[in-house]
Amino acid sequence: MTRGAVKRRKPAPVAELFPPQGQWTEEDYFALPDRNRHIELSDGELIMPPHPTFRHQEALKRLFIRLNAFVEGHGVGVVQIAPLPVRLWPGKIREPDIFFIAREHADRIGEQVCGVPDLIVEVTSASTARLDRLEKFGEYARAGVKEYWIVDPDARTVEVYGLERGAYLLRGRWGPGETAASGLLKGFEVKVDEVAGAS
Repeated sequence: MTRGAVKRRKPAPVAELFPPQGQWTEEDYFALPDRNRHIELSDGELIMPPHPTFRHQEALKRLFIRLNAFVEGHGVGVVQIAPLPVRLWPGKIREPDIFFIAREHADRIGEQVCGVPDLIVEVTSASTARLDRLEKFGEYARAGVKEYWIVDPDARTVEVYGLERGAYLLRGRWGPGETAASGLLKGFEVKVDEVAGAS
């Protein structure tokens, strides 16, 4: 080694520091470093959804503000926004865009992870449509989420599904110029143009 040269250690591949896909546990998941990024756990695998777009975040922001104001104004529970883990069942951790937990289910609120919400909102896009409309659709129903909203800023629609006998039934699909309404939170309505019409 020449004078003044510094012997450098070969850095360990980051992937080797973590379990292989399919072998992740909740303990591994919660041991991840703090991050401001969606990361979910499903069937032993880490799932990292695509980065959100400006339009996605605008729709998310506008609906969260309205839903949170309604829930706080009526004192019926709490509303949270991603990223915050939700345990649907052991080993199945999702981070919904928005979720509501009713006051009578306050025991489901945890500091690190929350239990099954009463209402979940996903703001969907072309890159997440399959996940939101197929995988999460079935998972949320299986977990017992009473109401599921799918907001599509590209199509400018809001869909609301209610849980009936373990399966989701469409309560309403609203488009431009119309007002979407919750079946679970009586009195909560939002104009589609105000949340899914953001450009």
